[in-house]
Amino acid sequence: MTNPVLVEVLRGGIVESQHRGAAIVCDARGAVVVEVGDADQPVFPRSAVKAIQALPLVESGAADTFGFGNRELALACASHSGEAAHAELAAAMLASAGLHEAALECGSHWPLGDEATRALARTGGEPCALHNNCSGKHSGFVCTCVKEGVDPAGYVGRNHKSQQWVREAMEAVTGVPHSEDVCAIDGCSIPTYAVPLRSLALGFARMATGTSFGPERAKAAQRIFVACMAEPFFVAGTDRMDTRIMQAGKGRIFTKTGAEGVFCAALPELGFGIALKCDDGATRAAETMVAALIARLLKDDDELSATIGALARPKVLSRRGAEVGEIRPAAAALA
Repeated sequence: MTNPVLVEVLRGGIVESQHRGAAIVCDARGAVVVEVGDADQPVFPRSAVKAIQALPLVESGAADTFGFGNRELALACASHSGEAAHAELAAAMLASAGLHEAALECGSHWPLGDEATRALARTGGEPCALHNNCSGKHSGFVCTCVKEGVDPAGYVGRNHKSQQWVREAMEAVTGVPHSEDVCAIDGCSIPTYAVPLRSLALGFARMATGTSFGPERAKAAQRIFVACMAEPFFVAGTDRMDTRIMQAGKGRIFTKTGAEGVFCAALPELGFGIALKCDDGATRAAETMVAALIARLLKDDDELSATIGALARPKVLSRRGAEVGEIRPAAAALA
């Protein structure tokens, strides 16, 4: 099927660009609350599933062994902006396990945050693996290996014990096989698996409620969500959408962006999981859609719904900062 237009970009009062996609909201039993587009088409969730990938860090006892609190757990789920506080916390996580930046196999890139990039460049610094937006997740992987007595070298490989733990958690939470025929390599070098949006939404509803989990996994999932919602800056960074939504939600909303127009989220108080994908991979469209969906689901709370809804309509600015248009949910997204 052809996915509907979910987001429009206006310049003046005229639609200049459109973004198609699919989205689904369901509860932990799989009952559908909202569905638009093809929610059964497999997609690579990329970084949107880092909270699930962090389960072994908590369940193994590694988080407790190394004294990780909310900030460390949030960073383990992060696609952070590479600000100084992010890089420093990733280094501290590694140091707690007797490791340093050389243990990371995620590669390096300039910080995602413009100001963080300028700050690093002003000092004559060069980006390292700690600035990689996935350095917190990878620090969690290697710390889990140390706790379990497993050599972390090569931990990004599909057959390494680290990625076996992650794959087992992903399969159990989403309810679908993560087989080699749907496996590719993520930007940070670990395996990523194409699974339907429907399964991702179900997985995040389960993470939010503990439904179908044993007591230890339910406790670990809750701990991870609480940490991210308590420390949203460490999940993303200054003025990032995940940070802004979770700060506004004050412990009521979990969100996590992924590359190529993917977003996953959960509303623990309602027991809902959310997953969406914009066909063209545009982050701007995915951000508008997730904010619009959350605002719609929180319609009984006028103030919070309005706050999140405003995030779904960012302004288009000229180079001089003048407002020249807006990005907005399309009619199909609001139906």
